[in-house]
Order: sequence, then C-alpha cells, then structure tokens
Amino acid sequence: MRVLTGLQPSGKLHLGNYFSAIKKILDYQSTEDLFLFIANLHALTTFRSKEELKSFTMECAIDLLALGVDPQKSVFWVQSDVPEVTELTWYLSQSITVSQLQLAHSFKDKVAKGFVPGAGLFTYPILMASDILLFSAEKVPVGKDQKQHLEFSRDIAERFNAQFGPVLTIPEPDIDENTATVPGVDGAKMSKSYKNTIDFFGTEKEIKKQVMSIVSDSKAVEEPKDPETSVIFQIHSLFLTSAEKSVQMEKYKQGGAGYGDLKKDLLDSILGHFAPYRVKREELTRNLDYVHQVLKEGKEKAKKVAEKKLEDVRKTLGIYPF
Repeated sequence: MRVLTGLQPSGKLHLGNYFSAIKKILDYQSTEDLFLFIANLHALTTFRSKEELKSFTMECAIDLLALGVDPQKSVFWVQSDVPEVTELTWYLSQSITVSQLQLAHSFKDKVAKGFVPGAGLFTYPILMASDILLFSAEKVPVGKDQKQHLEFSRDIAERFNAQFGPVLTIPEPDIDENTATVPGVDGAKMSKSYKNTIDFFGTEKEIKKQVMSIVSDSKAVEEPKDPETSVIFQIHSLFLTSAEKSVQMEKYKQGGAGYGDLKKDLLDSILGHFAPYRVKREELTRNLDYVHQVLKEGKEKAKKVAEKKLEDVRKTLGIYPF
C-alpha cells in the first residue's frame, strides 16, 4: 500500500516531532511503499527569509537521513523539485468551493490569533490535496488537527472523478488515536510556536538547559511525588519499556529523589537514545554531496510517478496538446 507524508522544514526537530510522526514514518518504511517529501512549498505560507528556508530544508533532509530514512526503501524528495504538484493544484482548485475553504480550522485559527494570511494559506488544503493525489497515495498519516485537510483531499478527488472519470485515487486517513501528545517543558503541547521544545539534535548543553527548565512543583527531595502529574515523567516514559517505567514510577512514589535527579534521568535517556543518530548526523553534515545525491535520485523517482499522473489528468481535462 502506498503511504505518503511530508514534513515542513520549520527548524530543529524536537521530541514531539519524533514521537508523533518520525517513528511512524520509519515503521512505514519497513512495511509499506513510502513516499516522503520535505514540504518547502507549504513552508512559504509562514517563512519570509530565503536563507532560513534554504538552511532548514537541508537541515530537515540531514535530520531525516540521520534518523534512519532509507532512500533505498522509500521515495524521498524536496516538494519544489517536482513542480507538477503546483500545476495539479490549479486543476484541483476547480473542484473545491471558496465556502469549503473558509471552513478550514487551521486557517481560521491562525487568523483568530492575529496572523495576516496570504492567499497561499487560504488555498493550502488544495496544495496538500495535490501532494496526495499526484502520487496516488492510498493511506495518509495525519494528526487529528490535519484530519479536515485530508477530508478536503477526499472531497476534491471524489468531485473530480464524478465529473471526469476515475482518475484520482481516494486516500484513506491513518489517524493513530493512541499517539500520545508530547508535552513541552511548560506542560503544554510541545511545539516550536510555543518555544517549549526539547531539540534532540541540539548540543548537549542546549538539551540539558531545556530539560532542566521543565516545570515541576515545589515538593522537597524527601517527599513522594506523583508520576502521573509530572511533566518530567510524561516525557521520560516515552523512552522506557514497561519494566523500566515501573521502576521509575517507584522512584517518584517512594521519595528521596529530587526533581533535579529525575530530570538528570530523563537527560541520560535522551542522550543515550539519540547518541547513534547524532553521530550519523555529524557524518552527513560533513558529506553534503551524498545528501544532495539522495535528494536528486528521490526527485527523479518522484517525477516519474508525478508526470504519469499529470498526463492522465491533462488528457482527462482536454489540456493541449491532446
């Protein structure tokens, strides 16, 4: 089954990215026909710095390869390298109404928060639909906050097919209801926009500073602590087996461990878990020619699929040459 997903190059990866999306991507790579792209065109809805976009796009590629994305087991490319997606976006824009787009939660939320939107943010769901439908994705992993956009993709494909014939594959959402929301250092959902992240590819000093800033109550070292309400434990449990989790819970409940010690335990788990990935990332940073070659080969694979689908769409619409 073909699975498609994309990640925006919006800065350093954090634990929320890793546990809510990247681990799942790596699982798909082993079992499904995975198409994975860096969504730099989507990032234009919020980015205004050329240097940032260039830097973050390359950093995202390096990060994903360091974490285990295998170009031999997946199709991995940069979104803008396959411009067929923007042409298809125009064709698909005829199969959705303005009133539908006005219902988009993400657009309304950003406007409500004072963000001044461009037309690109308003038509964002059409570009997302084009990403999905251009590559005939059968399954699309989405978070609950992206479910509506996937529904837009399905609506567009169904309307297009009803009018012109069965050209587009209707995608199915893959929403893991059990995926935990990773808390940030302040207890809210971990997000770059909240500036509450733990960035596992930062320096050890940076990671330590972030971990030590996690909120906690004022209980003394000798007092028992409740792991269920502890942000430290909620994050730490993501790294632990069931047996390790039980041991750590007892450490909280019996008292004698201060929050500084518990944060040190978490820090050790983060550094230990990501140590081999950090080494791999350093190697890739010194071998950018390899990274560019991977993206070039991914572009060629993706374009081959995209060109075939776009040709089918053009013929269906009567776009010249016939």
